[in-house]
Amino acid sequence: MGPLRDASDAALAVAIGRWREDALAEAFRRHAGSVYALAQRVLRDRATAEEIVQEVFLRLWHAPDRFDPERGTMRAFLLAQAHGRAVDRLRSDASRRRREERDAVRSVQETPDVEVEVMDLTIAGQLKDAVLALPADERRAIELAYFGGHTYREVAVLLAAPEGTVKSRIRSGLKRLRAGLADAGLEMVGGSDT
Repeated sequence: MGPLRDASDAALAVAIGRWREDALAEAFRRHAGSVYALAQRVLRDRATAEEIVQEVFLRLWHAPDRFDPERGTMRAFLLAQAHGRAVDRLRSDASRRRREERDAVRSVQETPDVEVEVMDLTIAGQLKDAVLALPADERRAIELAYFGGHTYREVAVLLAAPEGTVKSRIRSGLKRLRAGLADAGLEMVGGSDT
């Protein structure tokens, strides 16, 4: 396929299915502004709206075949995806807030165990120090995969690195992390490095 600026939505979807990053970039150029505007209007939060845009285009990258040009335009498809993700985020946030409020009320009613809290804070501090001691590329891959909840493939896309490289960085980082925690007198749960 030649220049994509004049390509149809269907042609873009086919090119994206062939892992053409320039096709995804063209789809993003055409539609990201509308997707962001909708997400911003629903969520009323700039950062979360930006996350929704990223999720929508990441989903397009991973499953371009979900777009059916016979059912509508790519813009309409992406807007429907953005609206669904934004509403899900609102519901999730509301549910989380209710859960946190219940937990806060419950924890106020319970007698705090200061010793356990001090131990938890100490362990959390040692874990944070061990993570910060990792090389930046390993730390970022681990943060995205374990703290961000992304798959290896999503981490590879986010870091613009081959999936095998990402897996190696995570594996190497986990080994370093395990060694750092062992030096601090802690053990990581789980026996696998992957």
